[in-house]
Amino acid sequence: MLLLDGKIASQSVKESLIIETKELIAKGKRKPHLAAVLIGNNGASETYVASKVKFCGEIGFTSTLVRFENNIAEKELLAKIEELNTDDKIDGILVQLPLPKHISEANVINSINPDKDVDGFHPVSVGRLVQGLDTFIPATPYGIMLLLEHFQLTTKGKHAVVIGRSNIVGRPMSILLSSNIPYGNCTVTICHSHTPDLKEITLQADIIIAALGRPEFVKGDMVKEGAIVIDVGITRVDDASAAKGYRIKGDVDFKEVSKVAGAASPVPGGVGLMTIAGLMKNTLAAYNRRNP
Repeated sequence: MLLLDGKIASQSVKESLIIETKELIAKGKRKPHLAAVLIGNNGASETYVASKVKFCGEIGFTSTLVRFENNIAEKELLAKIEELNTDDKIDGILVQLPLPKHISEANVINSINPDKDVDGFHPVSVGRLVQGLDTFIPATPYGIMLLLEHFQLTTKGKHAVVIGRSNIVGRPMSILLSSNIPYGNCTVTICHSHTPDLKEITLQADIIIAALGRPEFVKGDMVKEGAIVIDVGITRVDDASAAKGYRIKGDVDFKEVSKVAGAASPVPGGVGLMTIAGLMKNTLAAYNRRNP
């Protein structure tokens, strides 16, 4: 089985971004600048944002971390986003999800300038993606496409099954895989919590994208021999025997699935790293659009 190692693929993206950033600096231009907004002290969100800030430093980008307490008023958060929107020295803005319950996720996403929407969640970005126009691709689906590209996996004419229909992963992933683009041109089936006979469908799949948020849901007997299995899940599961008191589990039972799959991504060390790589490529694209 081919291990779809996100460390290897993301390192390749990182090296290309380092070169491009150095070229910008050599021309006397400023560095690309990403602003991240973090609300509260959710452990997983803290980890994700820290990883993004670290990646920025490693490739030569400038990063700004804006932190707020969990009880921040929505009005105050939106005012800060508008300040970032109008700052010409900031190229990309991301607001780390999930948000506190009293803040509207839709209002926050809609408030970000589409030209700085490096997470690819704004309706303008989504609409352009659906129409096959140049746009910011949501970071996780973009990372998956970069993973497929790095390992040169054939997708044309394949049957892809996407488990999950979120706006962050499932829906955009289905659009990309069905698009007439490199590493697209699949016939796509979207499955979700109301899909009957899910196992029968996954057994027909040449490619499975598991993005439903249920640890080790996809078992070995749900995967046909030689299929490509990409695990998007990342859930903290309590484990007293672990040093941190928990373990990170994906949506795929990797031990079982690796016995039948032709290729599979691990968790951790797979799609998570590629998500950050996709985010950084979007940030550079935002910079280049604003600084032709």
